[in-house]
Amino acid sequence: MQDKKIIIVSLALVAIIAGAYFFTTKMGSASAGQLEAMRVKAEKFINEKMVEAGTNATVKSIVEEGGMYKVFVSIGSQELSAYISKDGKNFFPQAVSMEEEVLPSVEPVVVPKTDKPSVELFVMSYCPYGLQAEKGILPVLDILGSKIDFQLKFVDYAMHGDKEIAENLQQYCIQKNTPSKLEAYLECFNAQGDAKACLASAKIDSSSLTSCISQTDSQFKITAKAADKNQWEASYPPFDINKEDVVKYGVQGSPVLVINGTTVKSSRDPQSLLSSICSGFNNQPSECQQALSGDTPVAGFGDGTGASTSSSCAN
Repeated sequence: MQDKKIIIVSLALVAIIAGAYFFTTKMGSASAGQLEAMRVKAEKFINEKMVEAGTNATVKSIVEEGGMYKVFVSIGSQELSAYISKDGKNFFPQAVSMEEEVLPSVEPVVVPKTDKPSVELFVMSYCPYGLQAEKGILPVLDILGSKIDFQLKFVDYAMHGDKEIAENLQQYCIQKNTPSKLEAYLECFNAQGDAKACLASAKIDSSSLTSCISQTDSQFKITAKAADKNQWEASYPPFDINKEDVVKYGVQGSPVLVINGTTVKSSRDPQSLLSSICSGFNNQPSECQQALSGDTPVAGFGDGTGASTSSSCAN
C-alpha cells in the first residue's frame, strides 16, 4: 500500500524508556551542515527500515527541539513527524509526554427521565458494601418516599452462606408483606446485625413473615438448591428470586444501583445517591434540593463513616 503510515508499535516501548534520557540530553546547537547530514541519514533509514518497498519517504525539513532533532516526513499524501537523538543513533516515531496525565475517555451515563423514577438496589444481605449502599440510600428513601418506586433486590447467588440465604428471604418477605416497614428494619439490621431484635423493633408480624418465607423458599427452591452443589453455577449457592432482573441488567455483584432501567455508578453517601436518583425525574420535586450528608457510611455493620469506595462483593 503506497500511503502506508510509519510503523510505530514496535518502537513505542523504546520511545518511552529511552526518551527520558534523550529529551534531556544537552548538546550544542547543530550547524546547517550537521542538520543536512542528519536529514539525509534519517531519510535513508526511514526508506530502508520503516516503510514498504516501493514507498518513497521524503524528509522535508529538520529542526532542533527538546534536546533532539525533529524531522518532518512526507509519505505519499501523509505528513508525519518523528524524532532522532542528537548522536544519530536512536529514532523515535513519536514523542511521549511525561508531563501530561492521560485520562481514559468515559462516556457519561444518561439516566432516562420519568415522572416517578424506579430505583432498584441489588445487594447481598451480608455483603459489607451492600450494607454500605443501603445505609447511604435510606435517608434518600426517607425524604423521597412515594415519589419514587424503590425495590430492594438480590444478586442471584449467596456468597455468605446459609445466614445470607435466610436473611435475603426474610428481607424479601418484609418488603413483600409490609413494605412500609422495610426501611425501619434495614436501618436497625444494618447498624446491629441482629435480625431478631430488629424484627421486634420494626413491629413485624412473625407468623405472616414465616409463612411468606416458606412459600417463597418452596417456589424458588432456594434451600434445595443450596443443599445440592450440582445446582450451583459457580462456587456459591444460587438465589434466584430476582434472577430475571439480574440477567436483564447484567448484575454480577453487590451493590448495583439501577435507575429507570439504567445501571448507575454513584458514590454511596446520601447526597450523591439523592443526586443520582433525582436525575431520573422529569420534574424534580423540592425534596431533591435538600442537603443530605456527603459522608460515606462505613462498610459492613455499624454506624459511622468510612472511606469512599467502589468495592463490591463479586464472584
